[in-house]
Amino acid sequence: MEERLQKVLAAAGVASRREAEKYILGGRVKVNGKVVKELGTKVDEKCFITVDGKPIKRERKAYYLFYKPRGVVTTMSDPQGRRTVADYVKDLSQRVFPVGRLDYNTEGLLLLTNDGALAQGLMHPSREVNKTYRVGVPGIVPQEKLDLLRLGVKLDDGVTAPAVVTLLEYDHERNMTYFDITIHEGRNRQIRRMCDYIGFPVRNLKRIKFGTLSLKGLSKGKMRELNEDEAETLKKAAKLNG
Repeated sequence: MEERLQKVLAAAGVASRREAEKYILGGRVKVNGKVVKELGTKVDEKCFITVDGKPIKRERKAYYLFYKPRGVVTTMSDPQGRRTVADYVKDLSQRVFPVGRLDYNTEGLLLLTNDGALAQGLMHPSREVNKTYRVGVPGIVPQEKLDLLRLGVKLDDGVTAPAVVTLLEYDHERNMTYFDITIHEGRNRQIRRMCDYIGFPVRNLKRIKFGTLSLKGLSKGKMRELNEDEAETLKKAAKLNG
C-alpha cells in the first residue's frame, strides 16, 4: 500500500507532518537514493528512505484478532479505572489500537492494528464490511419481529439497512431466543437499539465475525496475529491498494 511521503516520515517519528513537508521541500529526504522534493510523492513499504543521510525507522504493520471479554472498555485508557484493551497488549512489540468499538458489556471479535489507513477503510460506511453478532434476548421472539430486523427498522438516526437474521434456537426452558444477525453499518450500539425497537432488549451479545474473520480457536482475553492472507483480505475489503 502506498502512502504520502510526509505521512510516512511523521509515522516514523522523524517530525510532524508539517515539518516533514519542509524537510522534503528542503531536499533533505531521499527515496531509494534519489532526492525527492515533491510533496505528493507516494512510497510503499519497500522504499528505502533517508533524512539527512540517515535511514528512517519504519514501524512494521501489525494486525491482531482479539477476543474481547465482557467488562472491558474498547479504549487504550479509562478515567474510571476499568479494564481496557491496553491491559491485553502490553507485551506486544508494536503499538496497536482497536478498529471500531465493542460496548463494555459486549464480547467478541475485535481487530487491533497500527495501520491507520486500513482501520479507516474498514470503518467507512461505503465499504459495507459485514459484521456478525450472536444475540440472546429474553422471551420467544415471533418471526414477524425478526422480519422487521431483516427489512430495516427506524432508529433515531435513520432507518437501518436490511440485516441477515438467522434464528438459532428457541429455549423455552430458559424463555430465551438466540439468533445471529449480520449488518454492515457501524452505528453506536446498533444491535441493542434494533432489538429494543422490536421490544426484545439484548441480554447477551457477542461479535462472532468481522468480514471473513471468526473467533474460531480463540478463547476470551486471547489474541493472535493475522497471517498474510488474512491481512490482504482485510485490505481488499477496505479497498486499499496492495
